[in-house]
Amino acid sequence: MGRSKSIIFWTILMVYGIFTLYPFFWLIVSAFKTNEDFYSHPFGLPAQWNIANFSRAWETAKLDTAFANSLIVSIGSLILTLFIGALASFILARFQFRLKGAVFAFFVVGMLIPIHSTLVPLFILMKQISLLNTYWALILPYTAFALPTAIFVLSAYLMSFPKEIEEASFIDGTGLWGLFFRIILPMSLPALSTVTILSFLHAWNDFSFALVFISKTSLKTLPLSIANFSDGYQTDYGLTLAAMVLSVLPTIILYLVFQEQVMKGMTAGAVKG
Repeated sequence: MGRSKSIIFWTILMVYGIFTLYPFFWLIVSAFKTNEDFYSHPFGLPAQWNIANFSRAWETAKLDTAFANSLIVSIGSLILTLFIGALASFILARFQFRLKGAVFAFFVVGMLIPIHSTLVPLFILMKQISLLNTYWALILPYTAFALPTAIFVLSAYLMSFPKEIEEASFIDGTGLWGLFFRIILPMSLPALSTVTILSFLHAWNDFSFALVFISKTSLKTLPLSIANFSDGYQTDYGLTLAAMVLSVLPTIILYLVFQEQVMKGMTAGAVKG
């Protein structure tokens, strides 16, 4: 009976894995097709593997500029999210003060706000303070909407640390900033890795905020550049999918680098809070 359960369990996992990986496999295979080949055999292998799609996509959409813009925006918002989120979580998790619950609730309730419902008021605000068509027009909203999740995950993780760590560090002469930077942050690497992945993915893949706040070609991010392959009448699927493969590679590499820490952080955030 135990063997039968094991076979069923691994069979289900294998089928789930195939269904999960197939879209990525289809994306890579389709990136080598011509438009005609895509329409005639959308789920089959290419009749001829067209490697030139990648170079043409890179040049046509100016992906070098788009990559640089996406990196600036994503890394900029990520740095702000990690720094502000870690500081706020440190105070909320390790100190007692009046209205602590209300402050924590104020941050976490941000997770319930539909981010796209704020596009119009944010556009008006950005226009009034002259931030449209700047990197800050994307960095600041991305940071604001990433902070609730960051604080929720980091606070839950920091609450699991024993109080003796702080007492020992203060006895050794370590100040508050030393405790934060030299002890708390290194110990919080799993939770920080989780926040890194979630925040970076959101900023890297966002289309709507970039579409509304950015109109200069020199500032367009990857999602906007990839959208250029569709002109409203037809779509060059070979080039579009090739560009999507190139754009998704950094996120896959980032996840593979931090996957072990991400799993630890997600577990800690879900159970220890």
